[in-house]
Amino acid sequence: MTKPSLPDLLHAAVSAVGGTERPGQVAMAEAVAEAIDDNSHRLIQAGTGTGKSLGYLVPALAHGERVVVATATLALQRQLVERDLPRTVDALHPQLRRRPQFAMLKGRSNYLCLHRLHEGAPQDEEDGLFDQFEAAAPTSKLGQDLLRLRDWADETETGDRDDLTPGVSDKAWSQISVSSRECLGATKCAYGAECFAEAARERAKLADVVVTNHALLAIDAIEGAPVLPQHEVLIVDEAHELVSRVTGVATGELTPGQVNRAVKRSAKLVDEKVADALQTASESFERVMELALPGRLEQIPEDLGYALMSLRDAARNVISAIGATRDKSVHDEDAVRKQALAAVENIHTVAERITNGSEYDVVWYERHDRFGATLRVAPLSVSGLLREKLFEDRSVVLTSATLKIGGDFNGVAASLGLSPEGVEGDDVPLWKGLDVGSPFDYPKQGILYVAKHLATPGREGTRGDMMDELAELIEAAGGRTLGLFSSMRGAKAAAEELRGRLDNPILLQGEETLGELIKNFAADPKTCLFGTLSLWQGVDVPGPSCQLVVMDRIPFPRPDDPLMSARQKSVEEHGGNGFMAVAATHAALLMAQGAGRLVRASGDRGVVAVLDPRLATARYGSFLRATLPDFWYTTDRNQVRRSLAAIDATAKADGK
Repeated sequence: MTKPSLPDLLHAAVSAVGGTERPGQVAMAEAVAEAIDDNSHRLIQAGTGTGKSLGYLVPALAHGERVVVATATLALQRQLVERDLPRTVDALHPQLRRRPQFAMLKGRSNYLCLHRLHEGAPQDEEDGLFDQFEAAAPTSKLGQDLLRLRDWADETETGDRDDLTPGVSDKAWSQISVSSRECLGATKCAYGAECFAEAARERAKLADVVVTNHALLAIDAIEGAPVLPQHEVLIVDEAHELVSRVTGVATGELTPGQVNRAVKRSAKLVDEKVADALQTASESFERVMELALPGRLEQIPEDLGYALMSLRDAARNVISAIGATRDKSVHDEDAVRKQALAAVENIHTVAERITNGSEYDVVWYERHDRFGATLRVAPLSVSGLLREKLFEDRSVVLTSATLKIGGDFNGVAASLGLSPEGVEGDDVPLWKGLDVGSPFDYPKQGILYVAKHLATPGREGTRGDMMDELAELIEAAGGRTLGLFSSMRGAKAAAEELRGRLDNPILLQGEETLGELIKNFAADPKTCLFGTLSLWQGVDVPGPSCQLVVMDRIPFPRPDDPLMSARQKSVEEHGGNGFMAVAATHAALLMAQGAGRLVRASGDRGVVAVLDPRLATARYGSFLRATLPDFWYTTDRNQVRRSLAAIDATAKADGK
């Protein structure tokens, strides 16, 4: 039997999902197939509208070996598992003569734990467990959520939190879920045979395509104990997010509250002397943290060093003692013991890591008005880890709408531990970059407007000229505005000011759930939506409801961001340009994602307005602009108002 051709398979899949075949999608599919056949690596930039999911799924399914697809967002995971994969498998079945299996796999805490549900959660204050359903008032929001979870547990086939609609609060979910460290293990648990998390892992072992997230991919790489099944091909979608997700997984933290909970959970499981030592260490750590000022700790202060060594040593003794004692008077002793161990082990790990003082770690204090001080430690770079763990023994394809920063792939490649394209050497994974373009005609569909006449934004203070400009642009556009702000403070200030000046409804992130805000924004063209980071990447509103995307300023990291400033300094110490490598690259990625909110379909028209003159005047402006879609560029304020008014008039004439 002749092997079906890739173009024929792609055509069948695209027809099945009701899409349109695009040259960029064909080029992408061919590059993915080549990488899989050669066991090599690809970085592929595929603009919005390319159909990149099918561009990698079709060659992956055709190849026949197990593939792991890792994405950053739940929305894309659901799209793949609920829409793209079922239709693609059905479409390819007649030609492939087989029906590839697929499965979703997430971290354990994403699945309902039957042991927690039926036996209760270990208490902090005393022995035994408490029934969370009895403890929460049935009239309270928490009580209602828990009762709904109990009913859902009898109906759900997956136990996956994302299959519960509407969702519940993090607090409610934490009552009926466990982390991997707290889990008893299937063989020791009375509910092991019915466990949802174990069932998901078993399905993944049998699947040809496993859809997971960046965080689980990072855990699989960092912790050494394999979470994902063996696979020959790894496809990382939304790959511009990977470094920050891996950094997040590799970041440790300690707070007095967290240490205190560990003390309470372990106190009744060990003898008094061992428990008292951890209590004393906890109290000295809390005293140090009360005086902590936000910022990086290039040297660990003496008092903090002593407190951490005491915590480390006391935690180690508690871990040994918990392992050596049994107490049958404790109800569901294994669960109580496992939760206490998880809490104390985390404290030991983080305290030891900071006291060891690796030159590759960054340590800093953060302060929160409500929660007090937090001590954090994160890797200066994850590039070495990714080079070692990601690119060995499998073919890796990384794809996103934004992988070329400042015009080439080398910046993103360096953050992944790769050498510049084409450079060979020992232990250097070879890779190729491919930009398959976009099906959209950006110069005809959009305008990039830089408000060159505005004052350069300062660190503090209101920007009266910026508010005036924003109000005039919104009026010209007839609403239809997505406002992307570099801080929540800026978004709130703009919403408050313009609610008093304009007739247009202004929605503000945080005042409703993100899904609800986006739904309301899309439903009414007069409405504006203002917000911060998650809106820069998470809004997909094609059509006339979003015809003006405004960025209040270039989103450089804050100068006092300890991790970013440490990374910048490290690049400079090695002879590089720290500002361009870290701050400008960070801003370019965000701006490209933000600008990508404007044109989501071939009929979309509009303006991306950047209210920061530095994009036009600063030396790094051309680097940032090279990362953005190729919109028609202007600094003429009158021209842009006329264009917005014309786009608004056309939409109204079409009844939108």
